[in-house]
Amino acid sequence: MLRGTVAVALTLSLVAVGCSNQGPPSAQNGTGSAVQQKLQYRVATPRKPPEGVEPRFQLMTNGNSPFWDAVRVGMVDAGKELGVKVDLVVNDGTPGGQITRLRQIRTLNDVVGVGISVTQARAQGVVDEMVNLQEAGVHVVAIDSDVDRKLFRHARYAFIGTDNLKAGEALGTAIRNLRPEGGKYVTFVGIAAAQNARERIAGVEKGVGEKFIAADHMADDLDRTRARDNVRNAIRNHPDVNVLVGIWSYNAPAIVDVVKEEGIRDKVTVAVFDAEPLTIQAMQEGYVDVMVVQNPYKMGYIGIKTLKALYENDQETLRELFPRYGEPDGDIYDTGIKVVVPDEGSPLRPEMFGENVEFMKLSEFKEWLSEHGLTGS
Repeated sequence: MLRGTVAVALTLSLVAVGCSNQGPPSAQNGTGSAVQQKLQYRVATPRKPPEGVEPRFQLMTNGNSPFWDAVRVGMVDAGKELGVKVDLVVNDGTPGGQITRLRQIRTLNDVVGVGISVTQARAQGVVDEMVNLQEAGVHVVAIDSDVDRKLFRHARYAFIGTDNLKAGEALGTAIRNLRPEGGKYVTFVGIAAAQNARERIAGVEKGVGEKFIAADHMADDLDRTRARDNVRNAIRNHPDVNVLVGIWSYNAPAIVDVVKEEGIRDKVTVAVFDAEPLTIQAMQEGYVDVMVVQNPYKMGYIGIKTLKALYENDQETLRELFPRYGEPDGDIYDTGIKVVVPDEGSPLRPEMFGENVEFMKLSEFKEWLSEHGLTGS
């Protein structure tokens, strides 16, 4: 890992000669040490498509889930509004798949900007290909799931998505108030090494407080059958578990399926991230106690808006989106979260949660979805 990191740093120091920093002027000020300077995002001469060819912007998923349907709607709306071509590239859930797809994108002379949900925060091969895209003149941002920011901040201009630590803490706070007596919980996730997964799980642990014990953290590597098997195994291995926590969007329906199958709804609290259509239905039927919902629509919309601004060197828009760029965490656009509860019977209240958390009843949330032409989020 160290050798690869040093190689990337050396490559960047060579690329920096004769290249312009595409961030706002504030990115040049107050960045501190020489190490931080090396981590500055830099793109070689920006790629221009051949004459008569429209520039194109792409967003790449980590895997395949209904979560990305809302991202697609957001990016398509941004493309229409901004007058640019956009498309969504669906990955197979592996770092190798992202490496292959990033290499393919590098050969497409009309693609000038790419957003990527990084499958594993420390996947050196993915980071290398993100840097290679920059060297080819293609702008890069991270959406939904970021690189390890301490090591690989240079691999993208910015991260656009959820503050996953705060979101996890909000879910943990909900669990603590739903089960004030405490207990044991198990978390379920697709890829444990993904940055969003790591941060959400850490946030949950902080939010639940001292009365709770994490009995297990179970990953399924995007295998839906295994996702359900993990829930079954967790219940059998930890018969006293009283909270089941879905970290990725499809984990919620998997949890609900097994809770119905085992007939244990009266024994467990179901607390989940995201709102797939099946999860919304499950909450309506009484099988989900709380959803912490991201805004994938906004991830898609702001992802395209940022890439277009980078391509056009539109400093005004970049300052508007990232007013603190160059400062710690100034390269993060927080798309916000909602805490959604059933219409009736929930002990959760808005005042239990901090600022920048929107509290909604399920019916209110469904109205919000309808206004944006969405079936899930």
